[in-house]
Amino acid sequence: MATNTAEKKWFIQSDYIILIAGAVAVIAAGIAYYAALNSLLAFITSAVAVALLASLVGRSVEQLGDRFGPGATGVLQSALGNLPELFIAIFALKAGLVEVVKAALVGSILSNLLLVLGLAFLAGGLKHGAQKLGSDRARTVITLMLLSVMGLAIPSLAHWIHTPAAPHEETFSLIVSVVLLLLFLLYLPASLKHGKMGIASEKDSTPGPRWPLWLAVGLLAFASVLAAFVSDWFVTALEPAMQALNISDAFAGLVIVAIAGNAIENVVGIQLALKGQSEYAFSVIINSPLQIALVLAPLLVIISQVFGLSSLTLVFSPMLMASIFLAIILAAFISFDGESNWLEGAALIAIYIIIATAFWWG
Repeated sequence: MATNTAEKKWFIQSDYIILIAGAVAVIAAGIAYYAALNSLLAFITSAVAVALLASLVGRSVEQLGDRFGPGATGVLQSALGNLPELFIAIFALKAGLVEVVKAALVGSILSNLLLVLGLAFLAGGLKHGAQKLGSDRARTVITLMLLSVMGLAIPSLAHWIHTPAAPHEETFSLIVSVVLLLLFLLYLPASLKHGKMGIASEKDSTPGPRWPLWLAVGLLAFASVLAAFVSDWFVTALEPAMQALNISDAFAGLVIVAIAGNAIENVVGIQLALKGQSEYAFSVIINSPLQIALVLAPLLVIISQVFGLSSLTLVFSPMLMASIFLAIILAAFISFDGESNWLEGAALIAIYIIIATAFWWG
């Protein structure tokens, strides 16, 4: 009981920290944007604000879901958890930064499967030794994600080898996006039944609802609205910052936008690994890239074409597709083995750094 009380106190303290830091970051980003201060300063403050708002949105979603069970949490996270990323991508498409958006979609998957998962294995492994990942449900989701990425890869393959479908990449991408969203709808009943990843046995690993219902709903709505404004500021400052720092569209999307949009929220996976809950940590972390492959990417393709933004297709560069397949194969190999250690975590981080470096020049 004392441990549960201590954990609940720690979570409440972290909520306050995120809330206060988010408010300060949003104010700083607003001042930098409206006062037309240095573009690099505006970019940094807006990036920090986006990251903290993404964390606040995620916490609000979890507080709502905890009232209805782990299944509802998974569904809400799928529907609302990627709102900051969605807003950033929409404003980037409006600004014509299509390649940044494509790289960001791949980068979000890579940052979770390599960087965040690697950090979880490294931190948990150094503290607890070898970690067990023997979850049939986790392996099922890894397999589903691999199949989803294969679906995403078909338009790229058709484009590379110049099949008759190549001239119709917009229509083809739209059809693939609808199919992937339907696949996600088929997956929802299992998600409702088993939770985020089917780890119902560990549902007590974090405290239950800590916020009143009105506060959870209000903060979710408020953070979502703020995320829309800050995402606009972030994208406005992105191009000048890229020029000032001399970084490519690919690196900006793959690393900076991807990490700002979602990686901080998945720090919870690292915290779970440190507490020895390795299976649950693994499940939480790989849930995010599945949402990106099945929901966010297809949804952005549809939005770009329906609302007349710069057209986003599912035709990615060979290097982006090779990187994402490498990440999924590594995650699958580790999950099927059923065990991880700190050295595997260090290796995953090293692979992420190498891939990120490869995109520095474009």
